[in-house]
Amino acid sequence: METGTSTGNKGYEVIKSGSWFIQFRNGYNPWMARYVYGLMFLLVNLLAWAVRDYGRGALTEMRKFKNCKDGLNCLGTEGVLRVSLGCFLFYFIMFLTTVATSKTHSSRDKWHSGWWFAKLLMWPGLIIFPFLLPSSIIDLYGEIAHFGAGVFLLIQLISIISFITWLNEFFQSQKDAERCHVHVMLLATIAYTLCILGVILMYIWYVPDPSCLLNIFFITGTLFLIQLMTSISLHPKINAGFLTPSLMGLYVVFICWCAIRSEPVGEICNRNAESSSRTDWLTIMSFVVALLAMVIATFSTGVDSQCFQFRKDENQEEEAIPYGYGFFHFVFATGAMYFAMLLIGWNIHHSMKRWTIDVGWTSTWVRIVNEWLGVCIYIWMLVAPMVLKNRQTT
Repeated sequence: METGTSTGNKGYEVIKSGSWFIQFRNGYNPWMARYVYGLMFLLVNLLAWAVRDYGRGALTEMRKFKNCKDGLNCLGTEGVLRVSLGCFLFYFIMFLTTVATSKTHSSRDKWHSGWWFAKLLMWPGLIIFPFLLPSSIIDLYGEIAHFGAGVFLLIQLISIISFITWLNEFFQSQKDAERCHVHVMLLATIAYTLCILGVILMYIWYVPDPSCLLNIFFITGTLFLIQLMTSISLHPKINAGFLTPSLMGLYVVFICWCAIRSEPVGEICNRNAESSSRTDWLTIMSFVVALLAMVIATFSTGVDSQCFQFRKDENQEEEAIPYGYGFFHFVFATGAMYFAMLLIGWNIHHSMKRWTIDVGWTSTWVRIVNEWLGVCIYIWMLVAPMVLKNRQTT
């Protein structure tokens, strides 16, 4: 048995060190597989955007589908939802078939990391399938996608907060504590400086008039949350330091900025919205960056399954899989719902302008609630050990 295992491991290493084409054709390499899945996800995102903004050119072809009603029900917002449903079905099937994978060289591991030609047939088939469904089913999926996108945002929040706390623990565990303390203080100072600068710029850009009470509420609330996180983190009973609240502050400032930028065009308190309504190179660049950022966030969150394990396994076996395959595909499945919500502004009855993403009052409030929820999760992660310890002693 040991000889067979070692032979399998040697063959696995040979495949891993080979070219990308050899890995794609013959290999079962989970490291290469995650990039392929990420590329497939990016292509579906581009397809959904093309259906929304430039689908009129395919109107003649869409008329061939009975449920498209002269092609109109398969373009725009509904077209995005149909593409999203196909992407969701693909990754959800992959989730169901890989969720129990624990070791390499197993049949489920080979299915996740190989069988690419079979998947290249299944993938486009599932993308086309929703175009055969009636609009009532697509509308139902659109409502469910709100919940799925919320799950994705929650997973992403926990992943980011876990990374920030891990970074703090990493610096605290270093042997050269004094030197690391200087680096931590420098990094925290830079983060707090950027937070203050971001808040000042948001006041300048998005509060041109005292009547912009909602934007004042968003920005001032963000400043208050930064102060709250810092105060709790520096409490003597918690003593989590400056680094984690400073990085969390940077994150909530970014979310607040994204929320205000999502306000609809025409609002007097959002001067940048008027300029972004014109299709110029800056608008296109912003759209491309936002799209790539969403794909990268989905990819990085999908790989980070460690922070969702309730019990850490210190002694992992040599044949253990490098990341949770089921979790990876589940994140991509919810990510399919999330990109649909971004492209339609979280409103299944809302039509979006070309080269826009995540615009509308619903998008704004989703971002703000996401910011508040992130702060609540971070604060709970700080106080939870103390609260649970007090419960055990009483």
